[in-house]
Amino acid sequence: MGFQYSGYIILLMPSRNVLKLDIADSYYHVYARGASRSNIFIDSQDYANFLSLFKRYLSPAQQHDRVGVPYPHLFGKIELLCYCLMPNHFHLLLYQAEEQSMQKLMRGVMTSYSRYFNKKYERSGPLFETRYKASHIYNQSYLEHITRYIHLNPKDWKDYKYSSLGFYLNRQSAAWLQPDKILGMFKDAEEYFVFVSDYEAHKRMLEEIKHDLAESI
Repeated sequence: MGFQYSGYIILLMPSRNVLKLDIADSYYHVYARGASRSNIFIDSQDYANFLSLFKRYLSPAQQHDRVGVPYPHLFGKIELLCYCLMPNHFHLLLYQAEEQSMQKLMRGVMTSYSRYFNKKYERSGPLFETRYKASHIYNQSYLEHITRYIHLNPKDWKDYKYSSLGFYLNRQSAAWLQPDKILGMFKDAEEYFVFVSDYEAHKRMLEEIKHDLAESI
């Protein structure tokens, strides 16, 4: 199974550590961790602030700052499909409809969050270890599996508050998160939950894709 891409069926796995590749109509697994593996989320407010930045840039209606200046409006240009925020790193699955929109989104989110975090905790210097890393996803099977990999990051994944799993299981909804591209590959939310829960398949999947992840987070 593969994507129809520029007139060809492509059966390749995602490119490793792709940052230079910036292609429209493409899926990307994006991730970053704290400098020296330090925590980037300490309390519930931190998680909420980080997620609010996706609302800022990806809401259907353009958002404005306190004095009325509009933020970049990326709705329709890029979609957040899946996420998991861990104490010292995060994972995202993005669908980029328009070239360079991923760069604009990640620059806005990471810069704004770093400013918030440094001010709150009275620190200075880079919050993140490096610029975000991204893998360009070509293969539909990998696209399915990467959401399972993302959602299974926390040990208590079924009840973890800071992943998009609740949106996939119809417990939550938000205009800035678009799970339908993934859920459309399954009969319903229950089938997706069974897919995520299949631990043996998950272990096999990790063996298959671990060399395509840029590095262990």
